Amino acid sequence: MKNLPLYKQIQEDIRRLIAIGKLREGDRIPSEKELATTYRVSLITSKNALIGLTEEGLLVRIQGKGTFVAKRTEEANSGGIADDWSMINAKSGRIGLILPTMKTKVDQRFLDHIEKYASKYGLELMLRITRESQEEESEVIASFLRQGVDGIIIFPVENEMYNDSILRLSLDRFPLVLIDRFLKEVKTYSVSSDNVRGTYEAVSHLLDKGHSTIAFISPEITNSVTDERAQGFEQAYLQRGLSIDKNVWCLLPLDKIVSGQAEQLIYQFLEEHPYITAAFTANTELCSYTYLAAKQLNKPVPESLELITFDPPNLPGVSYIRQNEAEMCRITLELLHEQISGKYDPQRIIVPVTLVWKT
Repeated sequence: MKNLPLYKQIQEDIRRLIAIGKLREGDRIPSEKELATTYRVSLITSKNALIGLTEEGLLVRIQGKGTFVAKRTEEANSGGIADDWSMINAKSGRIGLILPTMKTKVDQRFLDHIEKYASKYGLELMLRITRESQEEESEVIASFLRQGVDGIIIFPVENEMYNDSILRLSLDRFPLVLIDRFLKEVKTYSVSSDNVRGTYEAVSHLLDKGHSTIAFISPEITNSVTDERAQGFEQAYLQRGLSIDKNVWCLLPLDKIVSGQAEQLIYQFLEEHPYITAAFTANTELCSYTYLAAKQLNKPVPESLELITFDPPNLPGVSYIRQNEAEMCRITLELLHEQISGKYDPQRIIVPVTLVWKT
């Protein structure tokens, strides 16, 4: 943006503030003098910036009052500005949903429930898939803002850091709800399962059954989900005064999982630790790889290796922790609608889970 002419830099900043909802229909734009002072430009430059946006129909200038964010009307479809200025903030009736993948049945259930509750609020749902790319996630957010969505629901990609686009949405108080993960140091709306309690109860059950060497198989602990599931695992041991053997923790780098190396790495891990009698896996993908590896090593499940994972794996003899996707989505749409309606009270909602035992 620094290579743009100065008046265009001003225009781009105003467009962005309108796109993210920081400036809404009827809001007053800083005067030519104020803009000139802020950007350290001449009055001619700031005036040209406002004139250009007015000609586009993005702003309207009212004699003696100032420049305001315009509301396009049927009468203005010829490209001009309507004479009768409305101060009512119109909404598009559209919201964006950003998913990292659509590989699992869990993803599909989330989409189904979100569509259902969006329809209940009279909202049209726009879906985009990021394919676990943080760069794509940022581009999708920008695209949704340009299209004027009223709010966004995001399942963040697996990554150590949230991208700046999500942080910016939160800091700008744009209607936003994160599902599955949350920002640890930034107040925002989020809805997630009770990862700590679910993992704690699952591992506690395995310990109560006499398993002394339980593996923890997970992506690297880089976000709030993997961190909470690791916490639950540790709490089950600490509650019983047992030491935790991190040698039987198999933490897989995200790039290895994405590149298809996870199955081989889990096989090698189990081969090198034949004394493991049970394993908790953080998700169904890693559970499937563990199941196949155990079969190849002649360790039948659950007889020789008892498995439990998050979400139904559809594998015989494998227990799992069921998330309440329907309730999570109901709360998510309720919180998003609340923000769209003008209320802002950031909160994190934790939804209980259910353990389903197959053995």
